[in-house]
Amino acid sequence: MRKLGLQRDLQEAAALERRRQRELQRQSRIFNVRGRTTGVDRDALDIQIKERKIQEATEKAQNEKLASEMKQNDKVMCMLEERQKKDIRNINKAIGEFRKNFQKPETRHEFDLSHPQALKKDAPARLSDSDPRCAVSGLQKFMGEDLNYAQRMIFQKEQLREWSLQQQRDWKNALADKKFSDDLYDKNRIELDRKAMELQRTDEEMRRAVCAVTKDFNRAQAAELAERKKLEKCQTMKDDMAEICSLLQGDLLSENPEQAASSFGRHRVMTDRWKGMNRDQLMAIHYSQQQQILEKLRLKEEEHQRNAEWDRQHIQAARAQLLLERHQQRQNQECRRALDSINAVLSQEQKSKNMYLKEEAYSNFPTAQYYAQFNTTSR
Repeated sequence: MRKLGLQRDLQEAAALERRRQRELQRQSRIFNVRGRTTGVDRDALDIQIKERKIQEATEKAQNEKLASEMKQNDKVMCMLEERQKKDIRNINKAIGEFRKNFQKPETRHEFDLSHPQALKKDAPARLSDSDPRCAVSGLQKFMGEDLNYAQRMIFQKEQLREWSLQQQRDWKNALADKKFSDDLYDKNRIELDRKAMELQRTDEEMRRAVCAVTKDFNRAQAAELAERKKLEKCQTMKDDMAEICSLLQGDLLSENPEQAASSFGRHRVMTDRWKGMNRDQLMAIHYSQQQQILEKLRLKEEEHQRNAEWDRQHIQAARAQLLLERHQQRQNQECRRALDSINAVLSQEQKSKNMYLKEEAYSNFPTAQYYAQFNTTSR
């Protein structure tokens, strides 16, 4: 029942989501004034009718399936009751046979208290040190009271003597090894110090030689650099004087308008040499700009009128949509009230059925236990 209720809720949620998507698509078609067509959307109405028929057929199939499952559950419950009764009879019969064959008086725990041959068959309190019956609570064996105490003491004394001799030998060997390692370390340190002094002396001699060579090389590099800078300065002064003379005598500073003329025609100029337009050209450009301003004002006025017309149509479409939505809300509320009444009736029937099942369960507890186990397994 819970699975069916969950499946039904999921189907209703999916149906609501589909209706919501269709409503959003319809609103987009209605509010889109440019692409909207007048009249009723017959295709959408046909789709709604088809979906309504499919939904009714689905609900009818679900109700039929639920009824068949309830009948099957009733049959299974009857079969389980018969099986339970049969199992109880078999269990009682098996218990009687087990008690007769395996639970005889001499196999019971209480038989040892009144057994007539108990003292003759009983073993001594302690057979050996590893006797499992000598537990801590039995107080049959204490520390130091084992049967092999004398041999164990002799072995332990011999073992302690061997350990002491071994420790003395290890200590002497360790002292000898330490002395040998110290002597070897001292010799190595002396040899390393001698080699370090020789390397330091050699390093100082090499450093002095390298410093002398580097000083001579730097002196030669400084002289060469000074000579190169002197030559570069003279050449730079010559180049600057030549450039100044070329600029003073050229067309750039003299602002000759003929230098901007292009070889492709008089209507074209060279942008890197052009010195500006004349008065007639400037007046023609100003006149063209005034015409462009007037044309732009006219286009803005037309755009304003067109937008006002679109806003008016949009407001009318929104008003019609609002009326249609209110009508749809009233219809949805009526459908919801009808569905709530049906759900209330179904809920009352379910409560009555549950109360009937509980009363039957209390009247026959094993049957209710098997029925609850079966319902849990089926879920």
